[in-house]
Parts: sequence; structure tokens; C-alpha cells
Amino acid sequence: MTGTMAARVARTNRIRQTYTLLGLGVFFILAALILRLNSYEYPLGVLLLGVGLLIGAFIYPPRLMIAGWLVTALGVAVFLTFKHFIPGNEILAFFILAIGVGLLAISLVGRRGYVGKGAVSPAVLVLVVGVVELLLARGLTPPGFISFMLSLWLPGIGLIVVGLAYLLTNGRGGHAF
Repeated sequence: MTGTMAARVARTNRIRQTYTLLGLGVFFILAALILRLNSYEYPLGVLLLGVGLLIGAFIYPPRLMIAGWLVTALGVAVFLTFKHFIPGNEILAFFILAIGVGLLAISLVGRRGYVGKGAVSPAVLVLVVGVVELLLARGLTPPGFISFMLSLWLPGIGLIVVGLAYLLTNGRGGHAF
């Protein structure tokens, strides 16, 4: 009986997480439409995507802890970089520190059992960040890429995509992302 009850509670929390992600995504898209903030003056996109993922992770911890902590730490580094709090010659060091902080947080939640052994998500996320940085350095990104990454559109679209992915796979459980 307790196994069935625990499964029901876990399913309810997964559904709450899904609708929270979708709600936050809609909120950020509406904010982007209404506020029309200058993304270079308010570089909040990556940071708010990470915070949205962390909010979802706290509702149902087995999912999104890895992505939430890494993206939030990198979002802080991106915010500080584009607000010119970090000198240009120290940006790489701050990004490495942000990745280290994210990995440290992941190891701490791993001790609590929210991240399984041999999780490959941290490596995949760091590789994605590396590829994006390489493309940026070589000038191979589309013209509006940086302003999109810094705007409220990124958390809006990103959280809706993750929420829809979880909505489509919600009945099967799992520990994606």
C-alpha cells in the first residue's frame, strides 16, 4: 500500500512540476512581450532560465537538479559579464568557477540521492556550453543569438519546451535532464 501511495505522490509532484514549468514559461513570454527590456542592459535570460529550472527541481527533486544548478551558476556568470562587473580578461576564469560551483551543488544533491551515479547530464551541459562559446568566438552564431540568450524569451521558450517534454512523458516517470 505504501508503495502505491508513494508512486501516486511522485506522479502528482511530477505533474505539478510540469505545470509550474509551463506557467513560468508563459509568464516570461508575457513579460518579454509587455516589458520589451533591452537585453544588454538587463541580461537576465540565462539566469532566469536557471532559476526557473531550480523552481521546478524543488517541486520534484529527482528531475532538473543537474540542469537547474549548472544553468543558474552559468547564468550568474553571464549576468556579471554583460553588466561589466567582470573584466574581459577574467571571463573564462569566471565561467570555469561557475561550472565548478554548479558541479559542486550537483555533487551535494547527489549525496541526498537526487542525482544517480554516472549521470551524464553535467557533461552534456558543459559540452553544450563549450560548443556555444566556440561558435560565438568564431562568429558562427546567427545575428540575434546573443540578444536572444540574454532576453526574457530564452527562459520563456526554454521552460515551455522542457514543460512540454515532461507533459508528453509524464505518465512514464523517469529522471530526464
